[in-house]
Amino acid sequence: MKKIYLDHAATSFPKPECVKKAVVDYMTNIGVNVNRGGYESAYNTASIVYETRKQLCELFDFPKCENVIFTENITYALNFILKGLLKSGDHVLVSSMEHNAVMRPLIQLEKQGVTFSRISCEKDGELMVDTMESFVKKNTKAVVMTSASNVCGTHMPLEKVGQFCKEHGLIFIVDSAQTAGVFPISMTKMGIDVLAFTGHKGLLGPQGIGGFLVKDEVANKMEPLITGGTGSLSDSEETPDFLPDKFEPGTLNLPGIFGLHASLAYLKEIGLSTIQEKEMRLLKQLLEGLGTIKGVRIIGKDGIENRSAVVSIQCDFMDEAELSFVLDQEYGIMTRVGMHCAPNAHKVLGSFPRGTVRFSIGYGTEKEDVDAVIQALKKLQTKS
Repeated sequence: MKKIYLDHAATSFPKPECVKKAVVDYMTNIGVNVNRGGYESAYNTASIVYETRKQLCELFDFPKCENVIFTENITYALNFILKGLLKSGDHVLVSSMEHNAVMRPLIQLEKQGVTFSRISCEKDGELMVDTMESFVKKNTKAVVMTSASNVCGTHMPLEKVGQFCKEHGLIFIVDSAQTAGVFPISMTKMGIDVLAFTGHKGLLGPQGIGGFLVKDEVANKMEPLITGGTGSLSDSEETPDFLPDKFEPGTLNLPGIFGLHASLAYLKEIGLSTIQEKEMRLLKQLLEGLGTIKGVRIIGKDGIENRSAVVSIQCDFMDEAELSFVLDQEYGIMTRVGMHCAPNAHKVLGSFPRGTVRFSIGYGTEKEDVDAVIQALKKLQTKS
């Protein structure tokens, strides 16, 4: 039975051949550390790390390579940002569609005197920008927001929010997990002060590598969450105050960075517009097909405008957990079921506490894969 992978919102699969090759090549033929060796291969490895920072600056329209910070993943990045920046007495705004990568750190910080308000969203996940003014307080410091919902795919109006933050003197922090590598993100145009990213989703890189890009004025206000050796200023026990060293203690995930270096080159060669066009074409096919099946309810938007290729459904003829299991066992279709680490998003969308079955399309998805989903659901609906 052919396996059909439709969980790209969790991680992209399969990875491009160049990514696998880059990781294996590093592990097999290079294997050295950076900032710790006075020999040629260490310097060459450092060059790849620098080039990867440069690629990310180009992708996200950001000017300073040294302000690209590598972490294990986007969750680590968001913890570094939020816990390094926010202090007791600070207030932040978040969308009502946030992932737990944002909300759990904020809930922790709430116990330390940080407060937050959720900006209202429509039932399809659209941010109600006009309500933002009512949530701003004298102690509001930042707006933290996903670029798109991982439950229903609805995009946040980043440029409008960025303008709002500029007008109110607020720091704008964006979680790009669901759009980076598919939709263009310009930190300059969108007024983003800190952008968190992960390598293993739309960027098509390996797991275990992520990070953030941060403006100087924000980095200067942040305290490092973890400290240790950096290979720089080794005659001092004080943490360096310059970037990226201030936020990069210990050994970097160099196999991950080599893989990300390859995947970013691959994305540039293909072009984000090509990837986006393909995913939107398949999204349209999936939505139209689902619309023909009695008893299937699409959660969120039923069109392709202002959204990513992530589709959540509930159905009348089968429990969601059972549906996900049957799709895998009988039809080879791999999905995700449940709360998707975003319980409040489900409350907004009206799918809490039941949850949904989520289909997420990637660049490797084909028309035949979407056809198989529609046919499988039709068969299961007929059997019920």
